[in-house]
Amino acid sequence: MPPVSQAPPAQARRSFWHSLGVALRGARRVLATEPNAQIEAAIALLAVGLALWLKISPVEWALLVTLIALVLGLEMVNTAIEAAVDLACPEQHPLAKKAKDSAAGAVVLAAIASVAVGVVIFLPRLWLVVKNFL
Repeated sequence: MPPVSQAPPAQARRSFWHSLGVALRGARRVLATEPNAQIEAAIALLAVGLALWLKISPVEWALLVTLIALVLGLEMVNTAIEAAVDLACPEQHPLAKKAKDSAAGAVVLAAIASVAVGVVIFLPRLWLVVKNFL
């Protein structure tokens, strides 16, 4: 029988925290420098505020958080792909354009899906608020 696993060495723990710090700096850099990421983050904050006000269900919260993470995560991947392509191919090339356009398309697709889910979650509740107000 193999021995029971022991805790990872101190170097592995530091490596995890170092990696986490690097990842968080990368996310912060994208949010600080990319206008589309800033717009998406602002919309996400508005959606969270609306969700708090309208008291959405736990399942709806799970969907909302997942879609926010998906859109912002894909924006970060898109930024990384654009930077890598620009570094590897500074001149215009059809394959470079294809890579960059495809990555941007993934963000747009996730954003459209997020809007659709937002309509399903928020519109009926907002309609009730307006109906009760009138």
